[in-house]
Amino acid sequence: MQGMGQAGGGDDCPFAFNFDAATFKVGDVVSYRVTGNPMFEDMPFAGELVEVHDDFVVIAGDASDPSVRYRGSRESRPQVDSSQI
Repeated sequence: MQGMGQAGGGDDCPFAFNFDAATFKVGDVVSYRVTGNPMFEDMPFAGELVEVHDDFVVIAGDASDPSVRYRGSRESRPQVDSSQI
């Protein structure tokens, strides 16, 4: 995700995402999607994995508020249902 900043280059993305669901571990930063609400469906979000299970992950949704956690699917870009937001 290099050159995301200004035209002609710009700054690199400040996140190093793990897109390999098979290697997910606590502390990885993932890009996730919110489903079920058209307002959010085209927007990518970033969050840190706080739990990794066989069929789902738990994502810290707000670095400044540790109580904000979302359950997401375990896939390269986890999906979080909008009812959790």
